[in-house]
Amino acid sequence: MEHYLKRLQEATRKYWDKSALNTWQGEGFTYGQVATSIERYHIFFRDAGFSKGEHFALCGKNGAHWGMTYLAINTYEAVVVPILNDFTSESVENLTDHSHSVILFTDEAKWKTLEISRMPKLRLVFDFETLRILWCKDSFISAAYASLDKAFSEKWPDGYGPNDVAFPVDNWDDLAVINYTSGSTGNPKGVMLTYRNFSANVDYSQRNVPSSDKFRMVSMLPMAHMYGLVIEFIYPLCNGTAIYWLGKAPTPTTLLKCMADVKPYLLITVPLVMEKIFKSKIEPVVNKPLMKAATSIPGIKNLVFKKIREGLVNAFGGEVQQFIMGGAALNPEVEGWFKKIKLPYLVGYGMTEACPLLAYKHWTKYVAGSCGEPVDCADVRIDSSDPHHVVGEIQAKGDNICIGYYKNPEASANAFTEDGYLRTGDLGIMDEEGNIFIRGRSKSMILGPSGQNIYPEEVEAVVNNQPYVTESVVVDRGGKIVALVYLDKNMIEANRLDAEAISDIPENIRVSSNKRLPAYSRIAQVEVRDEPFEKTPKMSIKRFLYK
Repeated sequence: MEHYLKRLQEATRKYWDKSALNTWQGEGFTYGQVATSIERYHIFFRDAGFSKGEHFALCGKNGAHWGMTYLAINTYEAVVVPILNDFTSESVENLTDHSHSVILFTDEAKWKTLEISRMPKLRLVFDFETLRILWCKDSFISAAYASLDKAFSEKWPDGYGPNDVAFPVDNWDDLAVINYTSGSTGNPKGVMLTYRNFSANVDYSQRNVPSSDKFRMVSMLPMAHMYGLVIEFIYPLCNGTAIYWLGKAPTPTTLLKCMADVKPYLLITVPLVMEKIFKSKIEPVVNKPLMKAATSIPGIKNLVFKKIREGLVNAFGGEVQQFIMGGAALNPEVEGWFKKIKLPYLVGYGMTEACPLLAYKHWTKYVAGSCGEPVDCADVRIDSSDPHHVVGEIQAKGDNICIGYYKNPEASANAFTEDGYLRTGDLGIMDEEGNIFIRGRSKSMILGPSGQNIYPEEVEAVVNNQPYVTESVVVDRGGKIVALVYLDKNMIEANRLDAEAISDIPENIRVSSNKRLPAYSRIAQVEVRDEPFEKTPKMSIKRFLYK
């Protein structure tokens, strides 16, 4: 296994004048410019008295400057604490303080909402977008920054070039990142990830989905979470791929325009996005009477499906090799159509504690309903008497697995088995070929009246296929299964439903769903919600809010 910073060092030297980090419709920087910015940061850190191993918080909008700042901290061997920009000011203050961060990198807008007295360990607040000091505790820090140009020229009188780039690689088991899984103000869980953890996933990704200097990547997921950070940024950058951050909320119009401009080689997304695309772009087409008739004729069917597939791929720039989804299960009906049209898609599996990969399988070998097979940098097992047939907790151990939770020994102890396997909290089985099938979260599983295990995700997959349903959450109320649903208001309006027809929707959902569900998991009631369900940055519904 090669250290990912060695890969980055080699890519930087080789592709010095090539595009590296870009904010779509904004600034862009070459590998050489990124490396020079990193070196300037390092000189400033050194002269301002900041040391390897200290913690630096990074809270701001995705973009090229965010990426350069992250790399500067990471290659200085300080510990990066990425904090989601959408967290409340109280959460940002709490996590900055809890992590013992001595620098906060942010922007002026966020800084104006924060109170420095709540972050007493800070010695510097720095605007990474405008490269300005927003606040510092000691005058020698501002003096060091004021003399940075002079210090850089003195260290590199002949200029800074490709052969001068040297990133540290003797730090395998040093702490690299503390990643908080929520903005909790109680007892937050900061996942501790090492350089080895990152190297394992970058190495695996490059061997199984090699990036290239000929490729481009659109990054639209939160950089404060591992899925986006590793797969949309660090892994492709380490082999010459240019990164383009969307830099704004990914509305359908904005996203498709960005995709058309950049033409990415991969699309990294969550199932909810692809399900919405299916309902808006594919389902209306395939449900037309003429189209149904055409797809019943074998020869014509293949031509129609090919046209649909090509149209979808072209909508995302035309060069997408794989649509990689993660974070949740894909709706089975939607997946069935993706299989029919031979879309190059797959669903993977991971979590922050695995930095983030646990399972993947190339789309040509991917088994529908699964989330791939275990990555080879981890040993993944099902804690069950019969892993092929009896559901058990998914557990993992390997080079990509975190070392615990920062300042939270109780959570760290509970996270691992006696023989050192991470308890994922996910339930599943593994077939004889090694494909993992997730059945749900151990915390969300419902125990049926006769002792049956009811997995809400499986019931929700049926509910979500009903007309006018956008999304749903299934809960247990007094021993009865209740489906909370958010309806597709645009579809209701388009079909011009009157008040009576709208009032019939919940009961229609219940009756139609129950026809496809086993008796023990049938729905007793359907409740309509006026607003979409609250979600995590990975677009997973916050189940704990709906009981």
